[in-house]
Amino acid sequence: MSLFLALSALAILMVMGLLVDGGGALNASNRATSLAQEAARTAGQQLDAAQAIQGTAITIDPAAARTAALDYLAAAGADGDVQITDGGQTLQVTVHDTYAPRFASLLGAGVIRVDGTATAHLQTQAAGG
Repeated sequence: MSLFLALSALAILMVMGLLVDGGGALNASNRATSLAQEAARTAGQQLDAAQAIQGTAITIDPAAARTAALDYLAAAGADGDVQITDGGQTLQVTVHDTYAPRFASLLGAGVIRVDGTATAHLQTQAAGG
């Protein structure tokens, strides 16, 4: 009977560990995605003013957008990458983060790497709308 109780207790602790560490990793992944979305929004507001004022194009100022996104991530204590494509119309922010497991670390498991990605597209309103 005591062997059964010991094995049952061990199994329950393992399931609890999976739930706690799985939930923690999921929360870390959600945080990374949320930070990527906010950084992409911040970067998307960095328009190339000269082209917009002249009416030639509405595009992102690549240097200002990259700096704004990376500054946002640095202020949040996160690390990431910014890619600007489609002639300055689209930008993608990827956040790299980690989660230190609580129960799995007792078994020798290291940190869990999580990433979050967000894409922002410049939208313009058609004339007369």
